[in-house]
Amino acid sequence: MLAAMRFRIGPFAALLLVVGCRTSPPAAAPGPRFEVSLASAIAPAPLDGRLILIVSRNATTEPRLQVSGNDETAQIFGIDVHGFGDQRRITVGGDAVGYPLRSLAELPAGDYQVQAVLHRYETFHRADGHTVQLPMDRGEGQHWNLQPGNPMSRPTRVHLDGAAAAAPIALVLDHVLPALPPTPDTRWLKHVRIKSELLSRFWGRDIELGALVLVPEGWDSHPQAHYPVVIEHSHFERELAGWRETPPDPKLPPADLEALKRDCPDGHYNHCAEHGYERVVQEAGYRFYKQWTGAGFPRVLLVAIQHANPYYDDSYAVNSANLGPWGDAITHELIPAIEKQFRGLGPWARGMYGGSTGGWETLADQIFYPDDYNGAIANCPDPIDFRAYVTTDLYRDANAFYSEGAQRRTPRVASRDGFGHTLSTMAQDNQLELVLGDHSRSGEQFDIWEAVFSPLGADGYPRRIFDKSSGVIDHEVAAYWRDHYDLSYILERDWATLGPKLKGKLLGINVGNQDSFFLDGAVRRAQARLGTLTPRPDVRFDYGERDGHCWSGDHEHMNFESRLTYHSRFIPLLVAHFLATAPKNADTKSWRY
Repeated sequence: MLAAMRFRIGPFAALLLVVGCRTSPPAAAPGPRFEVSLASAIAPAPLDGRLILIVSRNATTEPRLQVSGNDETAQIFGIDVHGFGDQRRITVGGDAVGYPLRSLAELPAGDYQVQAVLHRYETFHRADGHTVQLPMDRGEGQHWNLQPGNPMSRPTRVHLDGAAAAAPIALVLDHVLPALPPTPDTRWLKHVRIKSELLSRFWGRDIELGALVLVPEGWDSHPQAHYPVVIEHSHFERELAGWRETPPDPKLPPADLEALKRDCPDGHYNHCAEHGYERVVQEAGYRFYKQWTGAGFPRVLLVAIQHANPYYDDSYAVNSANLGPWGDAITHELIPAIEKQFRGLGPWARGMYGGSTGGWETLADQIFYPDDYNGAIANCPDPIDFRAYVTTDLYRDANAFYSEGAQRRTPRVASRDGFGHTLSTMAQDNQLELVLGDHSRSGEQFDIWEAVFSPLGADGYPRRIFDKSSGVIDHEVAAYWRDHYDLSYILERDWATLGPKLKGKLLGINVGNQDSFFLDGAVRRAQARLGTLTPRPDVRFDYGERDGHCWSGDHEHMNFESRLTYHSRFIPLLVAHFLATAPKNADTKSWRY
């Protein structure tokens, strides 16, 4: 995709029960039990990790592929395991934390497909003196059910008798998820990887940064030309979304545009595929390829950063107590290395755009590195004002899961559809994360916000912003978040020094009025706050009237179309800004052919 297309929907679950996890394991309840063993040929040495058991009535696909953020999700259970080898059997029973049902004993009697996956953890001896266990990304973008090398069992059909006690059911982790195929370079698309000295020192082992670099038409035949760098901030991509060098697959069915407008306005619901959305995506990618290689399109280096890490598919491109100096590594190591290899022009000709996670990163990097970038366009950014953290005010509210009065409490919503209907609650989404991993290790949305924004805990893991069971907010942690990562607050606090550096550089913040994850609330809070500053910031705010996630400022097209045109719309805007603000004697000609 473009940045807006690849935001991770998974953390925002749509489920029926609001459940929690006790601080100490409950007594084992009667009901089904599973004994999971690890084949010695799969892992000769003992392994650590999160053992995830998936139970599903749907036999059409593997259970591991059915865990989702909607009501059709498979049931999952999770426990930590240490020293798991061929001489051990791990029991998954009544003390395993579950989602959406709390325990195995709650499963109705019936026939199921079951599967177990071990999300492997590795041990890191960090420079801060802490030793932690975390899953290392293996090129897939931190997806436990796709990660190469994770042992798993084959799907097994079983009959469960509900709460009735029974003999344990044996599952064997006897094969592993395979390595991913290589991603070769093409004439235009190049894959770059560098070792980061900054991150390697922090993590106590070699850490690499990657990027996809799209070189302009004529790059090889104009060796004297130097180019602006335009960064598309997004989630992890193995290949550049929004780019396709061949025509759409002729076997794809034609798109039903009227059905897409009716049922898939934002381009990310499950039924988009039913209406032929893949053809729309491929057509847009090929259309951009023809623009890029044709006459008249700006000649720039388009960069998509690959910064998957032990907590998530993306680092949020800032320095963090828990993740390390990703902001410095990207800005001071990766981007200069790309400019050196592919002939970049330097800070005056660097700009950024992105959506969702990428929208937040775009603003954060422009604010935290005001002299290193010259232009930011942010769409549907993750919360830029923590007074509207989805549907919670982290500073004033006592609980992230419920609004509470003297006589009742009401669940806080985490996601909604285009009609405003609730899809999931804050408690439900966080319960899913708790099953996938404790200590902020789920690899999902609330946990990565916690890992990036929180101070370091005494155990070496992030301090919780709120209790995953009760939802009670830790306001000491919230104050740390405010001082370090609340972009709206930081702009207000530091405007005397930031204002002159950012003049003209915040080119736009776009969000839909019905953003699926309520991100419009934080944008409105930020706009009101910035309106009180002197001199007043010259940032443009724009709102899509009835648009959800991730609206990007196009009032003429449906969101499912405009989310596919980031590159073609935003690159010319940034280039025009570069030329209008170019310093004296800057190279504004060699790349304009």
